Amino acid sequence: MKIRFPEGSYTLLADPLKVHKPKVPFNRVAFAAAHVVADARASADPSGPPAIDWDCTLAYRRHLLDLGFGVAEAMDTSQRGMGLDWPSALDLIGRSLSEAGRRRNMIFSGAGTDQLDPARARSLDDVVRAYLEQFNAIQKLEGRIIMMASRALVRVAKSPDDYVKVYSRVLQEADHPVILHWLGDMFDPALKGYWGSTDFHPAMETCLAAITGNVKKIDGIKISLLDDSKEIDMRRRLPSPVKMYSGDDFSYPALIAGDAHGYSHALLGIFDAIAPAASAALSALTKGDIKKYDRLLAPTVPLSRLIFRAPTQYYKTGIVFLAWLNGHQDHFVMVNGAQAMRPLPYFTEAFKLADQARLLSDPDMAVKRMKMLLGLYGT
Repeated sequence: MKIRFPEGSYTLLADPLKVHKPKVPFNRVAFAAAHVVADARASADPSGPPAIDWDCTLAYRRHLLDLGFGVAEAMDTSQRGMGLDWPSALDLIGRSLSEAGRRRNMIFSGAGTDQLDPARARSLDDVVRAYLEQFNAIQKLEGRIIMMASRALVRVAKSPDDYVKVYSRVLQEADHPVILHWLGDMFDPALKGYWGSTDFHPAMETCLAAITGNVKKIDGIKISLLDDSKEIDMRRRLPSPVKMYSGDDFSYPALIAGDAHGYSHALLGIFDAIAPAASAALSALTKGDIKKYDRLLAPTVPLSRLIFRAPTQYYKTGIVFLAWLNGHQDHFVMVNGAQAMRPLPYFTEAFKLADQARLLSDPDMAVKRMKMLLGLYGT
């Protein structure tokens, strides 16, 4: 099977992985940060409140849960802060929890301060109130929480101690241990200097101070810095029983497999796109079959590095592109028009790498859809 791209003809491997539900739980906690499916036929302006196809959005969450993943809900993969506002995020969280039924404990949801315009934040109290509004709303739904980084806190904090104060005040109101999320500025430039420093080690010390002062309120921390050495450094210094959740979409296989000193759990946006391979790999790891684990995940790394290449904040476009190729939605339209945020060569290369990682579930359908996209570009 071949397809002609502007750069030349490509012959598909056309050997998709068979999807199997795991027979036993993974020996790592693994969350997939899930995307939202836009309602492409809605009359809503792309720059306004998002129009969401709830049936497809929730169906994709069932797909991830069936493959053994927890769902990290209403996070940056769902275009939180880049098209998905807080009222829509809360609606999404409520629907996901309701749809999950007995599996609702496998869903952790993002709580941040995005209802507060950073330009209007004047004090730490403003940030605390914004966090607690979202904490309380999610906890009212009996949901578990991922405490997201705050653009408003970057604006008003005058010292590293201010971060520790805010986190300590907010965490005291948590009904259950939460997952913290340290999101690097490659994902969100407005978060540059988080924890009070642009240098990693001083920032890490502040983050660790916030953790050690609130250990009973913290399940773990996800760091998304795209630097495996930083994750390993911090992982080795976390107090017990706080978990490290890898957010490194470049080096996740080795970080999850671990070393003599420990391993990372996972909370990854790329798991949305590579769910069949990641599920099978984690099942193999659980059985102690590291060779199969490596064999399944190694081909996904070039795909992930492409999807998350700079400017990294537009990785959601690649995630949704693959969901469309694989039939999880019937269009390639995104909230806020974000499907336009990558060039054509990005899509053609993603197609090839997905095929080589055995992630095109129906190659015939994927080819037809890829040809549709090529036609839109006049090729």
